Amino acid sequence: MTGTLVLAGTPIGDISDAPPRLAEELAGADVVAAEDTRRLRRLTQALGVTPKGRVVSYFEGNESARTPELVEELTGGARVLLVTDAGMPSVSDPGYRLVAAAVERDVKVTAVPGPSAVLTALALSGLPVDRFCFEGFLPRKAGERRGRLREVAGERRTLVYFEAPHRLDDTLAAMAEVFGAERRAAVCRELTKTYEEVRRGPLAELAAWAAEGVRGEITVVVEGAPEQGPEEVDAAELVRRVRVREEAGERRKDAIAAVAVEAGLPKRQVFDAVVAAKTAGAAGSPERR
Repeated sequence: MTGTLVLAGTPIGDISDAPPRLAEELAGADVVAAEDTRRLRRLTQALGVTPKGRVVSYFEGNESARTPELVEELTGGARVLLVTDAGMPSVSDPGYRLVAAAVERDVKVTAVPGPSAVLTALALSGLPVDRFCFEGFLPRKAGERRGRLREVAGERRTLVYFEAPHRLDDTLAAMAEVFGAERRAAVCRELTKTYEEVRRGPLAELAAWAAEGVRGEITVVVEGAPEQGPEEVDAAELVRRVRVREEAGERRKDAIAAVAVEAGLPKRQVFDAVVAAKTAGAAGSPERR
């Protein structure tokens, strides 16, 4: 008989948030695969347990190479426990490859539910929680980051992101540019830890705050696009969206078509708004005075 793969959620801050089953699984697993074995050691010490099984590392750098080895253990009948540094394996953490490989070999996969930065931040944000989507980490390069944001600019569900503290100000500024300066958001910092902080406000305001420097682990929650009829879309907003897409490398024709679809408007209406803005700008330039 094949074994079982257990995905175990670990505390995102406060160690007392660890579910009781986590200690049981750590003590009883045949193999414990950990994103960071040093952090695992601190976790087991805090929980007062000693793993009886073999402990191996399983992180981004060796995930591809180690997955076949763990699958072999599973098909041989072992109970393999996968833990990452904080939160749930596979959610912006190692795990997906192993789960997919285990499923392909008909290995049972189960989970020990635990704390989640995604859900905790969403609940604390004060933004709508009935429908949301998790976008993980944005690309590091500015152009790629704006491109990814443009893809969801019209998304009406609440958006959840992870971000590194040293990139937070640039990310919030890009969000304000693409989504609109007044779009509501919440920056959740050091959740469940001693210096937990939730800062809420418009994206532009949050970007200015983050420019002063922010520390800790960050989760950003952003309000979805407003549900508005086509007649309510301001011409200046249409021009802004086209400009954002052009600056990211799109041809004007393609940018106009994309914004028209996004806003639910005829392409001609968006085109006319862009031409009118260009004409107004030219009329106000020194050369035309």
